[in-house]
Amino acid sequence: MARLPPEPGLAVLEEELTCSICLSLFSSPVTVPCGHNFCGSCLESAWAGPAADFSCPQCRATFAGRPQLQKNTVLCRVVEQLRGCAGAGERDGEGEREGEAGSAAGDAAGDLPVRCDSCLRAPAARTCLTCTASFCAEHLRPHQDSPAFRDHQLCAPLRDLQRRKCRQHNKLLEFFCRQHGCCICSLCLLGHKLCDTSPLQLAKANAESALKKRLVELHNQCEKAAQAMKAVKIHQSQTTETASRKINLIRNEFSEIKALIEERENQILKVIADEEKRVWKKFDYIYGVLGNKKNDIQSLRDQIEVALTEQDDVLFLKKAAALQRTPTKNAFIPEVEMDQNLIHSTCQSAINLKDTVKLAVTQCREERVEAKLTPRKTKAPPLASPNRTFVGRQTLGPYHASKEKNFPQTPAASQVEADTKEKKKPGKIAPDVGTPNAAAAVSTKELIDSFLKKSREELLQYAVNVMLDCNTAHNKVILSDGYTRMSVSDTSLNYNNSPQRFTDCFQVLGLQCFKKGIHYWEVELQQSNFCGIGICYGSMDRQGPESRLGRNSSSWCIEWFNSKISSWHNDVEKCLPAVHTTKIGVLLHCEGGFVIFMAVGKKHNLIYKFKAEFTEALYPAFWLFSSGTVLSLCQMKQ
Repeated sequence: MARLPPEPGLAVLEEELTCSICLSLFSSPVTVPCGHNFCGSCLESAWAGPAADFSCPQCRATFAGRPQLQKNTVLCRVVEQLRGCAGAGERDGEGEREGEAGSAAGDAAGDLPVRCDSCLRAPAARTCLTCTASFCAEHLRPHQDSPAFRDHQLCAPLRDLQRRKCRQHNKLLEFFCRQHGCCICSLCLLGHKLCDTSPLQLAKANAESALKKRLVELHNQCEKAAQAMKAVKIHQSQTTETASRKINLIRNEFSEIKALIEERENQILKVIADEEKRVWKKFDYIYGVLGNKKNDIQSLRDQIEVALTEQDDVLFLKKAAALQRTPTKNAFIPEVEMDQNLIHSTCQSAINLKDTVKLAVTQCREERVEAKLTPRKTKAPPLASPNRTFVGRQTLGPYHASKEKNFPQTPAASQVEADTKEKKKPGKIAPDVGTPNAAAAVSTKELIDSFLKKSREELLQYAVNVMLDCNTAHNKVILSDGYTRMSVSDTSLNYNNSPQRFTDCFQVLGLQCFKKGIHYWEVELQQSNFCGIGICYGSMDRQGPESRLGRNSSSWCIEWFNSKISSWHNDVEKCLPAVHTTKIGVLLHCEGGFVIFMAVGKKHNLIYKFKAEFTEALYPAFWLFSSGTVLSLCQMKQ
């Protein structure tokens, strides 16, 4: 039966006293062993199935046998008081509904037997709805024997029959109005002639049938949810098995490569382990010495404590004088370190081996051999000069010194050398363009020109596969093809809220950030070239007109408005010559402080270059004008 919303003060209490099966206030509540409460009739319906399956409908706790259910009398009284308070606030025309709820509460809280209305002593055997009174077995005889009472309606004993009467007409509530959700008397039918009304028993039967049907539906939905959860677990295990098979396959493929360097690896690890063992033994010796010293101090301490208990003054002074003369020294830990030169040399040998494998994989061995065979003929190129800054794919640090002239070092090698701070020979130190000394030795212009002269195959050694970051994409920017393709939707995509997301411009950033080194990526344009390609700091604004690429000091970009091309930085535009191309290459040199935009073709054509002193990590950035614009990131590394 529909009920008016409870008062705000009772809303929380009513929620706690609601049965989770029928979603109504408890009616004859019972408690299961796990501690949850349900209506007695609701729980009986839920357990009407096979007797071997008894579980809590709320927490799914199972029981070995059918639990012995007992009515929770405390909850009965609380529900009765709640319904009484709710009924007091609903007396503005809905008295019939409150009366029926109170009657139900009285039945649920029937701890005391209903007394006979005639003798007021004996418990009532039946209640006459026509007389609106309850009678014991003795006073019920006239209703059973006399034909005059043959039409009277008898039922089980009911408490507080006055609440089952219509407050307006003082007649018994005999009908139920479906539209208004309340019980009415025969005289109320005149005001409900257009409503769907039915006798109380029929309405009760229909309501019970509907609730049982709803209970079955909920049970079926619960079973389907459990089956769906089981299917998800099966798919999850299948995914794990598939991934495990792929991992094993990849490991088998790499086992041959690992076999080639395993022997060298064991030798290097043995050197480190032996050095660790040597230092460990020294620490063990020092630990033992400190332990003996601690024991001596503890022994002296014990002697002093014993001397303090001496009662004889003469003996105490003798002991005190002797104890005071006993010398003690503070604990001293000598400085023990591993041989940094040995550690560095072993790490350097591992790095050199890794570089050798990398050169073989990237097919750079031929260039290194040619550089060794013709050292005198390669005099002028900037990258071959004694002051060259870049070798292979990585940037060399100020402390880098390779044992081989043309053997490239990796960032890991540079890091090892920085950590060990080993002094290098002056003739083999490669300057870094990020330092003042390097800026004085190597011209930025020459460095940029050297990259512009490179072919696409040479630039691909710096290639990176850029992916798009969904957390930065505008709500109308569509990301597809594994987060490598972007376009604009006509409707909002309702992405999750993120402080990194652009809110005003159709923009998205790359997932990778670049703090150092050289990086190259390519972007393919569509016929409708209304877009922008550039780079930006991660701290660039994500809201307002200042968040557009090139309109602030934190971003650099090239924009296409059909045939018009222009460069933008710090809200300053510079028109550029038209270039017909469908693919744009972006070369970022973090230490060199420049980014180059070029048209990719048989021969690269420079579109524009920015020179700046980058102070933060940089992200690839993209801007789209409308739904007709599409940009795709080229994946160049397999």
